[in-house]
Amino acid sequence: MKKICMLCLCILCFSCKGKKEEAKKVSAPEESTTIPETKDNLIQKESFQKIIDSASLKGSILLFDIKKERYYSNDFVWANTGKLPASTYKIPNSIIGLETKEVTDQNTIFKWNGKKRMFKSWEADLTLYQAFQRSCVPCFQEVARKIGVKRMNHYIEKFQYGTIKVDSANLENFWLTGKATITQFQQIDFLKRFQQEILPISKRTSAIVKEIMILKETENYVLRGKTGWSIDNDHHNGWFVGYIESNDQLVFFATNVEPTQKDFDQKQFQKNRKLITFKALERLFGMKL
Repeated sequence: MKKICMLCLCILCFSCKGKKEEAKKVSAPEESTTIPETKDNLIQKESFQKIIDSASLKGSILLFDIKKERYYSNDFVWANTGKLPASTYKIPNSIIGLETKEVTDQNTIFKWNGKKRMFKSWEADLTLYQAFQRSCVPCFQEVARKIGVKRMNHYIEKFQYGTIKVDSANLENFWLTGKATITQFQQIDFLKRFQQEILPISKRTSAIVKEIMILKETENYVLRGKTGWSIDNDHHNGWFVGYIESNDQLVFFATNVEPTQKDFDQKQFQKNRKLITFKALERLFGMKL
């Protein structure tokens, strides 16, 4: 009788453990460990979907109110699905360049070799500030080469930045094509740690990168951010990430979208990444940007 009771107890314990593990699998995200553990922090916003639809896009706008510790989005599944970081990687790339002293400061100059580049604005000698603001890919490929594979992987792991593995074959373009991924939740988590100076970097580096990230500054707020655009196997994906600081608010954002129209309009796509984010911020927080 005692043996039977013990057997039943073991079966019951195993069953309960299995149910707990199954519950974890259902609730846990597949790609990100930075998504909130409680659904109370996730607020669905159908109005964001209407904003995205009006721009002929598909994807997700993710906003995070740090005071209320709440995330707002039209699509939390999309927001927790990894995408190529594209030029949003210029934020950590700048940080790593400064920390390794391969870049001196915001006035470090990248010499143009005189060859034709994708955009006319890249065909000049550019400072780090200008290269960041103009999103000059060749300039940051130069930074990546100087940093090298070993140190790049070291800092990516140290920063807990996405799911990225750098090698000698992809060092110059891993953020633009291939298997590197980061989710919108991970983007905000990284930016939050950066803004709050929790990242293991010097205050000098933090101050320089915060300066080059400024997109707009008024008496009422400072807007910092970075766009990104990748074309991998003719698949277009766009980012706009950053945060807004005002006297009484601090809001982080990470927008990731793709075009729905067959005829791709590059200029409109690049413009709409920002536009839909600003509309969402105005709709939710009354921020007029």
